[in-house]
Amino acid sequence: MAIRTIEDVLFPGIGVRVGNVNESSGTLLVEAEAVGKPGRCPDCRSSAGRVHSTYQRTLDERPLGPRQVIVRLRVRRFFCDRQSCTRRTFAEQVAGLTERCRRVSVGLKNRLHAVAAELGGRPGARLCRKVQLKGGRTLLLGLLQAPPVPARAPWVLGVDDFALRRRTRYATVLVDVEASRVVDVLPDRTTETLADWLTRHPGPEVICRDRVTAYSKAIQQAAPAAMEIADRWHLLQKLSNALEKTCHQHRTCLRKYAEQEARPAPAGIELPQQDIPRTALVERTRHRYEDIHRLLQEGWKVSATARHLDLDRRTVDKYKNTPLDDLLASATNRRPNTELAAFKPYLHERFAQLGAQAEGERLFRELRERGYSGHVRTVQRYLAACPPGRPKCPTPPCPAPARSPPGSPGHENC
Repeated sequence: MAIRTIEDVLFPGIGVRVGNVNESSGTLLVEAEAVGKPGRCPDCRSSAGRVHSTYQRTLDERPLGPRQVIVRLRVRRFFCDRQSCTRRTFAEQVAGLTERCRRVSVGLKNRLHAVAAELGGRPGARLCRKVQLKGGRTLLLGLLQAPPVPARAPWVLGVDDFALRRRTRYATVLVDVEASRVVDVLPDRTTETLADWLTRHPGPEVICRDRVTAYSKAIQQAAPAAMEIADRWHLLQKLSNALEKTCHQHRTCLRKYAEQEARPAPAGIELPQQDIPRTALVERTRHRYEDIHRLLQEGWKVSATARHLDLDRRTVDKYKNTPLDDLLASATNRRPNTELAAFKPYLHERFAQLGAQAEGERLFRELRERGYSGHVRTVQRYLAACPPGRPKCPTPPCPAPARSPPGSPGHENC
């Protein structure tokens, strides 16, 4: 049976000799020195023959069980004896353990890089604390490096923008469409930036781009021979948005023709009572109730229904769980004006006296002197139902504008 040394356990296959190992407060301190072959000059790549001096480096290593591992490694500094080389001395790097200007071992760096690539900065730092890895947010982000950008652009280049901060700052991503690989990322989405990149990276023959005018101008300036095409996703998105907008604008006409087909009402939707007035608010409530329950019966989730109808999720929950009769009753009796009811006869009298000079703020100040404690907008909305040139409002007062909009039954009484 082969006997394994401590070097085989801590540094397998690495030219290092362990001198001492101490444990203190859950930390394993390993003192070692490099004993491998002399290194090569990083400039001229010639082998070193003479040792200049030695010094000690401190490295964080991968944890050993629950213990943190710190390596105090003594390395050598060599002379470069080649006369043509400008470098006189250089420090050796232990393959598989050290890298220039880095205070973590190669093994620990590879683990931290995997964490940073999957989680990023702050989430990766939280995971490192849980698995006993020494790595903060700054160290993790510093390990991420951009891939090399090819000298020539791919044959089919994809250009699109994305938000660094929504509605505030945007950038541009360049993609090799055939290889499904990101080529480069530009800091903004201006014409000058993309034109400069296309000038420095010639070669694209087909450019699949977003429908941003800045991209079209940049392509015409820097790559006029390339064929411009719109990608399928943006075409379908623009088409669906235009179709949805058109259907929304002609909602009343479409609903009229749909009702003429005499299609049976979906199961579970109760027909409203016939004595409810057909005001705009009542009709909107009725249509919204039908749309929400139709989508829910087709298997749509509440959140998807809210996004599709551009409603709040709580509104969809309300229409889902409330009977239609209760919703229509609420829409019929909306915004009662009980506080203003006692002052309406005075308003009718003053409105008849002032005529076109009847202003909401003026009458509001007069009502305040007589004890009215409501808001000025309540008075203004009520007066809006009795514009100058029309007969005097009767004493019982006309309904509030929210309950009787222009064109609805009862509005002609004002």
